[in-house]
Amino acid sequence: MKDLSKAAMDVLAERQRQQSIEGWTPEHDDQYSKSQLLWASSCYVLNTIQPFSRIPMDWPWAPEWWKPTGPRRDLVKAAALILAEIERLDRAEAKGES
Repeated sequence: MKDLSKAAMDVLAERQRQQSIEGWTPEHDDQYSKSQLLWASSCYVLNTIQPFSRIPMDWPWAPEWWKPTGPRRDLVKAAALILAEIERLDRAEAKGES
């Protein structure tokens, strides 16, 4: 892991924070089979290009979970959400659900 860039370490740390602090366990993420994790990540990415003045229409969850901060942090959140989706897909494939 020492060869990882700061950016990669920050994404992994955010993914860990999502699980340990927010409680978004793999079992919790598995319920999002309709691309919700990807929609959320895209909202954060788009917010870095042109900040939203309101909660994005495509935001898949309750408004209080929309927490934009700044361009770099939003990209870290987006990347961690993409990682969560990849992990969810891997679990579904292992169960024969893909």
